[in-house]
Amino acid sequence: MDGRTAEFLEHVQSGGLVETGDWMPDEYRARLQKFVEMHANSELMGVLPERDWILRAPTLQRKLALTAKIQDEVGHAQLLYRVVEDLGKPRDACLEDLIAGRSKFHNVFHYPTRTWGDVGVIAWLVDAAAIISQKALLKCSYAPYARIMRKICWEESFHILHGRDVILTLVTGTDGQRELVQEALDRWWEPLMMFHGNPIPADEDPMVHWRIKSQANEDARQQFLEGYVPQVWELGLTLPDPRLRRTDDGVWEYTEPDWDKLMAVVSGNGPASAERLAFRRLSRAEVDWVSRAVLAEAA
Repeated sequence: MDGRTAEFLEHVQSGGLVETGDWMPDEYRARLQKFVEMHANSELMGVLPERDWILRAPTLQRKLALTAKIQDEVGHAQLLYRVVEDLGKPRDACLEDLIAGRSKFHNVFHYPTRTWGDVGVIAWLVDAAAIISQKALLKCSYAPYARIMRKICWEESFHILHGRDVILTLVTGTDGQRELVQEALDRWWEPLMMFHGNPIPADEDPMVHWRIKSQANEDARQQFLEGYVPQVWELGLTLPDPRLRRTDDGVWEYTEPDWDKLMAVVSGNGPASAERLAFRRLSRAEVDWVSRAVLAEAA
């Protein structure tokens, strides 16, 4: 490591911040760009599991709430793509890589939404898992990313409340409505346990090394389990892991997920990966004329 890189590393590890115009090592820029790009992709692709349920939401209030949530997520994607642009990769290139399958998005958005119970579980537990990671990004060494995360975290906190309200309405309703939640929970638990990634130690994680992330994967998963498993049990729901328990020293034990399956899913081999990417390609093709018209007028 050369002296300038060592000085930069010491700066970020001691809590220093990096602005867009500052010098940064190539490795830091590359890792940061890839990380934020995946985050942006995930926000954009994350609207697809829920958009199909706008017209099928049970009440007008639910339709409006779900529409507002989706608008928030698309807005988050636009903000994050702007960060990637400042790091040197144009937005069009990000979208082309996404629809071509060359870049990744989060595992949970590769799965289908079969019932209204799925919508509740996504907004409550998937968004809860996400905000744990996102709050840790408020301490990111790259200041523009950390600043944007303030807005994203604030809005995501409302999404969790929306999801919990959907879940509470269902579990206190009919037996059939309660079963919708339990069945969805059974299907979504494995993706949720994979959400924070494999349990790589913090001192071996290059993202923590550069203080792009400030939290180890397993710490995030433990925080999620500590915060939400008791809530699930309090509602009289069960979780499909017979090993799941909290030990006397406060650590949650669980059946370790198949990490090879996680890699396969995020590489585009999930149950709904092909469908989601096909929709995004079609959507991009349908609005391409708008971009051409606007750019032509600007020229």
